[in-house]
Amino acid sequence: MSDDEHAKRGVDLERPNAARVYDYMIGGKLNYAVDRAFADRILEVLPSARHMALVNRAWLRRAVRFAAERGVRQFLDIGSGMPTVGHVHEVVQAIDPASKVVYVDNEPIAVTHSEIVLEDNENAAMVQADAEYPDEVLAHPTTRAMLDFGEPVMVIMAAFVHFIPDERDPAGLIAKYADVLAPGGYLALSSATWDGQGEESRRSVALYEQSGTPLTLRSSDELRALADGFEILPPGVVFTPEWRPDEPLEDPPERSGGLALVGRK
Repeated sequence: MSDDEHAKRGVDLERPNAARVYDYMIGGKLNYAVDRAFADRILEVLPSARHMALVNRAWLRRAVRFAAERGVRQFLDIGSGMPTVGHVHEVVQAIDPASKVVYVDNEPIAVTHSEIVLEDNENAAMVQADAEYPDEVLAHPTTRAMLDFGEPVMVIMAAFVHFIPDERDPAGLIAKYADVLAPGGYLALSSATWDGQGEESRRSVALYEQSGTPLTLRSSDELRALADGFEILPPGVVFTPEWRPDEPLEDPPERSGGLALVGRK
């Protein structure tokens, strides 16, 4: 896109964007020089950062497959980021092509490319909205047309809540999404953590503070508290690669730098 088109779509190329940095970390191409430069700085102080992003993405795929295999056919992906291979709709529609997926993000590039990817998929759609305003997300015409909240829905917050500090009430945010879920609905939640981490993580958090998108890392107890009202399913709150792995673990799980859980309403 030209500079004018970037400006028209609200793309800020002066500062790195968390969704685009994450895209770069997992090998995507929907990022810019400012994002790559920032990601490379993170990798200098935290060489395992790319591994962290990849194992979080792998957890996400396992979590949605888990729900789909138990009959869930509706998914609301909050802070979905850039469209990638193995996105939620690809996983769940491989189990049932009629599965409905609504992605939510406010990053213009993520929205534009998601719309392109989903153009011919009548059972998946993109909503451009700020996920910190649940009423707007849930009342959006696309959300209302795609999802029936009288039936089970999985709400996904993968690597999302660590961008929401305590003063912005992440527990209250999650509760608003939980309130609309029918019994049998699910929450898939992951977050960066201090648990098992060292000085490298502290240096990377300091870099994020400089970027304008600070991180709030949380312990297993803090993440569990955010899922209040949900039955946290086995294996509980664990490092992302420990959550129902498909294969034996090759790396120490704490190297993932993130915790995950799946809860059922």
